Parts: sequence; C-alpha cells; structure tokens
Amino acid sequence: MAGGHVNLVKLCVGAERVEDLIDWQKTARAKGPDGLPRHVTRMWPKRVDELLAGGSLYWVFKGVILARQRIVRLDQVTGADGIDRCGIVLDPAVLRTEAMPKRPFQGWRYLRAADAPRDLPEGRAQEDDLPPRLMAALAEIGVR
Repeated sequence: MAGGHVNLVKLCVGAERVEDLIDWQKTARAKGPDGLPRHVTRMWPKRVDELLAGGSLYWVFKGVILARQRIVRLDQVTGADGIDRCGIVLDPAVLRTEAMPKRPFQGWRYLRAADAPRDLPEGRAQEDDLPPRLMAALAEIGVR
C-alpha cells in the first residue's frame, strides 16, 4: 500500500482466526445501521484525514497481524450510557495479509503505510491458517 495515509492496528479480541472475525461481522451486532461492519472504540483518532485517505484497520490475532479492512468512515456512536464513542466503519471485505508479529497493547495504534504488511496474493488468501505462534515465528525469521 502506498503512502499518503495512515492505518490503525487493533487486537481482534475473542477471535483466534480470521474466520472468527468474518463470522462475527456477519452478525447484526457487528453492523451499523447501514449494514456495514463497524468497530466501536472509546477514543476518537486525531489523524482522521490520513485515515480516510486510504487507511485500513489491521487486525492482530494471538500476537500476529493477519488481516485488514479498509476504513470507510468514522461515525459518532452514542452508547446507552450517553457517552459518545467512535464507530470505525469498515469495508466488509476482509483481506488477509502477510503475517507480522505484534506485541500486546491496549486500544489501537497508528501504523504507517510503509510499515504495514502486504496483502497476500489472491490464491494464498484461501489457504488454511498455520497456528498463530508458528506464523509469528516464521515472520520473525523472514519466512512468509
């Protein structure tokens, strides 16, 4: 992915595999009023223009970035508690990426376009996942 934008990276809590994320996003609870998947977070990103210039949300599964989704827009979401939050509205297409180890963190982090893992080629995107620890080990030694 070329420069000019910035991405977000987020732990995919409760999911062990990319398929778990895909299955979750098919549910009504994972979608906004427009039917698009969204992830609601407490903090609003400060680099909105850069995110909306082609940024994606990169998902971390068990310590390894394995997939991304293009960020469509950011919506204000008011919770039942009256607190405003940020709804990160995502393209429904979940694109698999090369495995990239990522240490645990809370919330989300910015990820420069130059540092983001590449998308897997079309044919490799359908391969069965290796165990995340094995993918992380292979990525650390440069075998992808």
